[in-house]
Amino acid sequence: MPVVTVQQGPRTVELKRELVARITDAFVDAYQIPAESVQVWIHEVPTDSWGTAGRLTADR
Repeated sequence: MPVVTVQQGPRTVELKRELVARITDAFVDAYQIPAESVQVWIHEVPTDSWGTAGRLTADR
């Protein structure tokens, strides 16, 4: 059973639904497994807890 972990900043529920569906479809197509065996975990990191190039994402 594949478990996919996505780490990202906050997104809308609609975008997360689409992401989970597409990731699941990719595993179903690539591994020829049932969709029920694919798990997708989304770990959202607040923008004040994530930085790039020396700056917090919240400050951009």
